[in-house]
Amino acid sequence: MLFNQNFQQHLNECFTRFFDEPVLINHADAVPGGDISQTCILHTNKGKYFIKINAALFGLDFFEKEAKGLVTLANAGALKVPRPLFDGKFHQQIYLVMEYLEAGQMVPDFWEVFGRSMATLHQHTRPMFGLDFDNYIGKLHQANADKQTWHEFYANQRIMPLIYKAEKNKMLDSANVALAEQFCARLSSLIPEENPALLHGDLWKGNFVVHETGHAAIFDPSAYYGHREMDLAITRLFGGYDEKFYQAYEEAFPLQPGHHDRLDIFQLYHLIAHLLLFGGHYRDQVVAILKKYD
Repeated sequence: MLFNQNFQQHLNECFTRFFDEPVLINHADAVPGGDISQTCILHTNKGKYFIKINAALFGLDFFEKEAKGLVTLANAGALKVPRPLFDGKFHQQIYLVMEYLEAGQMVPDFWEVFGRSMATLHQHTRPMFGLDFDNYIGKLHQANADKQTWHEFYANQRIMPLIYKAEKNKMLDSANVALAEQFCARLSSLIPEENPALLHGDLWKGNFVVHETGHAAIFDPSAYYGHREMDLAITRLFGGYDEKFYQAYEEAFPLQPGHHDRLDIFQLYHLIAHLLLFGGHYRDQVVAILKKYD
């Protein structure tokens, strides 16, 4: 952990400016489990806060964009989101300080409330698919240029940029690229159009927690306005969600017919991202989906 006395003093000064009163960090506890960043709980005279630290090898604006995504989701008022306090750079590392969420025990209707809350989030809309800033999915750049239709956005802002990157990295070949181009050409007939929905963008089971109220809090967003089946598809890709979540969502904001059959279409983006980040068996999954729609 790159957390020394000089960095601690720097953070003390940032806290003091933020709160406009003296704030001191008493100690920091490392939190294991982060794939991309180092994380700590900061114990201060004003309470506990959470910090993420990264060497910024893939983007100096990584935490700035994460903070903007958290604010975007929080402003929707649908779910608890940790409040970002400040982000910055210290020597060769960037960091983000945010509210610390105390863990709790699930209330009996946890999954039902979570499902309805996600439906509420997805009812926040705007005229175009995209967002007014780009961000990241994991360590990968995620472009959010506005598009009028979902199939255009999904093809040009999601699938093909990662496919070309995978080809460049020799993870996919030219035949796979051709399959992806054919897949994208068919999207308008495969996916029913909907209004843009505010998405978390990376809603796997590791990006929610039961906070002290007993309800869900979401974090680590890759937010944008997209097709709402994107969020739901990734919840099923890596497991962790109870069926009560989907039942409550469906009651609150019914999905269009055939959504179960479209899961792999929406999961493809995340599988290509995982291929780029981790390699391995993800290639077979990506190619299998592309061949299915050949």
